[in-house]
Amino acid sequence: MSKWWQLAVYYWLFALGVVAQEQQPVVHRQRSFEATIPPGNYSGITWLGGSRYAVVNDKAQDSGYHLFVIDIDSITGKIKHAKEEGFRSSGMANRDEEGVAFFVPDSTVFISGESDNEVLEYALDGRLTGRRLLVPDVFKKAKGNKGLEALTYQQQTGLFYTISEKPLKGDNFQRIQSFGNDLQPACQWFYQMDKSSPKVEEGQHTMGVPALAAMPDGRLLVMEREVFRPKNSIGSWVKNNIYVVTPMKEMEGQCLEKQLLVSFQTRFNLSARSFANYEGMCLGPRLVDGRQVLVLICDSQNQYKGYLKDWIKTIVLP
Repeated sequence: MSKWWQLAVYYWLFALGVVAQEQQPVVHRQRSFEATIPPGNYSGITWLGGSRYAVVNDKAQDSGYHLFVIDIDSITGKIKHAKEEGFRSSGMANRDEEGVAFFVPDSTVFISGESDNEVLEYALDGRLTGRRLLVPDVFKKAKGNKGLEALTYQQQTGLFYTISEKPLKGDNFQRIQSFGNDLQPACQWFYQMDKSSPKVEEGQHTMGVPALAAMPDGRLLVMEREVFRPKNSIGSWVKNNIYVVTPMKEMEGQCLEKQLLVSFQTRFNLSARSFANYEGMCLGPRLVDGRQVLVLICDSQNQYKGYLKDWIKTIVLP
């Protein structure tokens, strides 16, 4: 069906009241595709155009990325089908790769590694090009799960953005760092996460910023994630809040004001098996009515003990 026919169908459905002009984000149900997507530790995603996406795996044997094909309904934004079409390896060891961004000017991808806090460039066949973002030394002191988790690129402004997952040692805020098309550092801002939820029982608790997505108008989407896992796992939950910030040059060195865009929660208990640790987020295609699709992917820890799934989710932005 051509784009014009899709648009005609949309407005016909709109006139009948089947679909409505949404002013709020539409959070679609998450889906998994066990038959076509192998178990993994999927930690980042970027749109390559059409239905193709580059997805990084923080525990893959080699450094590189998976090629995913995700078919999204052009009217509703729901995921119709998804599959993995192979791994593009650099031949080098994995760097605990967490974030990935498509660099449109050169048709390459940049991947951030949390173990080395470097952001390296890869050709679409997976080979390292030898280029990298010149990451400021302040990020080199990040240890463990405080390193460079998220990465995005904004074609309209020619800027990359990355952020430390948690505040660096000695900081009360996280740092958002931008880079230009010349791969040199540009501006840096501070970002304040929400306070943690009250803990009602003992267990493992973590929170941080796992993903960013750059909007065409210069705004930046920031995903905050909070995970709680009791000792017996029953009652585990993940809270995701996606905020909007506007990182302007004249505000460099300041803490950015944030506005909540959407919030959702997944759970693992006796009646729910929706638990999903979303770590990757990117802009996808626009729908026929012009609304923007946001694509999210979770880290199932290789489908941990058969309980977890490799969920994929879409959110339609107004």
